[in-house]
Amino acid sequence: MKTRPMNRDWIVTARTLNEALPYLQRYTGATIVIKFGGNAMGDQEAMASFARDIVLLQQVGVHPVVVHGGGPMINEMLTRLGIESDFVKGKRVTDAATIEVVEMVLSGRVNKRIVQAINEAGGRAVGLSGKDANLILCEPSDPALGFVGEPAEVDPTLIRQLHGAGNIPVVAPIGAGRGGETFNINGDTAAGAVAGALKADRFLLLTDVAGVKDRAGEVLTQLTAAEVRQLTDDGVIAGGMIPKTETALAAMAAGVRAVVILDGRAPNACLLELFTEHGAGTLIKG
Repeated sequence: MKTRPMNRDWIVTARTLNEALPYLQRYTGATIVIKFGGNAMGDQEAMASFARDIVLLQQVGVHPVVVHGGGPMINEMLTRLGIESDFVKGKRVTDAATIEVVEMVLSGRVNKRIVQAINEAGGRAVGLSGKDANLILCEPSDPALGFVGEPAEVDPTLIRQLHGAGNIPVVAPIGAGRGGETFNINGDTAAGAVAGALKADRFLLLTDVAGVKDRAGEVLTQLTAAEVRQLTDDGVIAGGMIPKTETALAAMAAGVRAVVILDGRAPNACLLELFTEHGAGTLIKG
């Protein structure tokens, strides 16, 4: 009779699954909104890994919603088409020509690439934008910026219907105006608005940094809303982290139970956050 020695990696894997049980039970039936963007979108292996994580979430009873960005892809296409952009206070003016490209890239190329990756991993992803079924109605965020919108109303009915049919919604941050306009929405802002409308259990804000850091550069693993405001007033939270924490606080004010700002470049970041004791990134709650 042949015997096979126990492989140490197998033992570690089995133990990890065993220890994940209470967390798997905790999130069964929960709605989790994930903002996907950054470097991972341009890397085929990272995209495939992210897609497998999303399918696994659904497999264990979670209702995931993916909201994505795509700024670098928009810039690439504008350059390829020779469309020059004006800027106001460092922000791109989205004119009529630019919004056509933005919608084409976000609702087309980027959205369908994520949908395809999830489907190839065994899921059933459905791509849509905020214009579908008036998911996101927008007001102009600043008239000087053209067709850049701020979510005014979010109707999550379509997302709930897709979940009920066993699908994974993948949302492009394009919104509809009340006068028939098309608006480009910041990806983080769109994701936070969707999470708030769904009263999501968790809003995972994937970024290119490890989380909110203190003055010494160490990641703060857990913060309250009050602590976030104090750190911002003290200048500890600064620069590009400010709009992310503001998005987190706005989502919580709208009904999201907790927000996590974490590094989307880390392998299996979503699984580490949800299904392990130590989590990942910075949890903002309460």
